[in-house]
Order: sequence, then structure tokens, then C-alpha cells
Amino acid sequence: MGAIDDQLRALKSDTAEVRWAAAYALGRLGDPRATELLVDALLDGDPRVRERAAWSLGRIEDPRATEPLIGVLKDDDWRVRSRAASALGRIGDAGATGPLMEALADENKGVRWMAVEALGRICDPRAAEPLVDALGDAVWSVRSRAAWSLGRIGDPRAVDPLIGALKDDHAYVRRNAVIALCRIGDPRAREPIAGARDDADRMVRKAAREAMERLGAS
Repeated sequence: MGAIDDQLRALKSDTAEVRWAAAYALGRLGDPRATELLVDALLDGDPRVRERAAWSLGRIEDPRATEPLIGVLKDDDWRVRSRAASALGRIGDAGATGPLMEALADENKGVRWMAVEALGRICDPRAAEPLVDALGDAVWSVRSRAAWSLGRIGDPRAVDPLIGALKDDHAYVRRNAVIALCRIGDPRAREPIAGARDDADRMVRKAAREAMERLGAS
């Protein structure tokens, strides 16, 4: 009891640095008893404390934090929004799907990336179409993670857009598209995956060869 009680008290300190350290320590401890006070800390006046509280709630994975974290997706600080999206993905409550889909339009690329990943972790089919749209994001890392998430969700509606992503100008996007198509397993993807074995990038070629082996084709 001692360690967690000390940190819960410290979370009420007048000093922001102490509150930040307490929020961090509570996340490391991973005890659900800290959930309520960490939820309160999501409204802290210091964005560093809010960010760390969201991180810790993600580590604790208590579903009671879902609604408060959804609210934090509108925080003024992008780091807080990003951490809230990540935490929601770790908790895995499908009730966060709609708000996370809205976060795909966030002005900050880090928030969009975290929202994309969170949707892939939650695996709600409702996210398939917005994630397909994210394959067209201006930032390659967001496009790449969108392909990864679509593979996890496994919705056949993503097959044609993922085939299109095999022509993306960034190799990581193409590789994740190959992996996602293999995971979905739709016959339409066999020929495009086979073609990716001749991709200019070695990493993509390797993914394509492995995918064809899993699909049972030569």
C-alpha cells in the first residue's frame, strides 16, 4: 500500500514537477486504484501532467478511464491528445471508435498516427472506411499505420485501396499494404502481392515473398 499511497498524495502536490513524477510512477505501478485520481489529473493545469496521466491510464487499462480519455482528445495540447488516443487503443473499448475516427482529421500528424494505431488495436469494423481514407494522408507514417490497422481489422472493403497502396511512394507503406492484404486473405490480392516480389525495395520484396508463401502460392 505504501508506494501507491505516497504517489497518490504526491499527485495532489502544488508543484507540477511532483505531480508529473507521481503520475508517471502510478503508471509504472499499474494499479487500478490510481484510476480515479489519474482521471482527475487529465484536467490538470499543466499539459505535462495531463499527458503523463493519459499515459498512465493507458498502462493501467481500466475501462473506467475511457470516457474521460475521449474528452481529452479535444485537449489544446497535441501531446495530450496523442497520448489519450494511445491510451484508448490500449484499453480497447469499442466505445472510443467514433471519437478516434474524428481524431483522424486532427491537424497534428502525431495525433493522427496514434488514432490510426488505436483503431487498429480496437479492431472495430466501423473504422474500416475512415482508415481507408487515411491511406491518402499526406504523411507517410500515418499511411503506413493505416495499412497495418486495416490488416488487423480484416475488412474486405479495404482490399482494393490496399492494392492501390502497393504503388505508394514510400516503402514502409507498400510493405504494410502487402502484410495487410496477406492477413485479409482475399483472392483479389494474390496477383498484386505476387507483383510486389519485384518491388524496388528489398523490404517490400521480402514481405511479398513471405506473404505468397503463407497464401500457398508460388
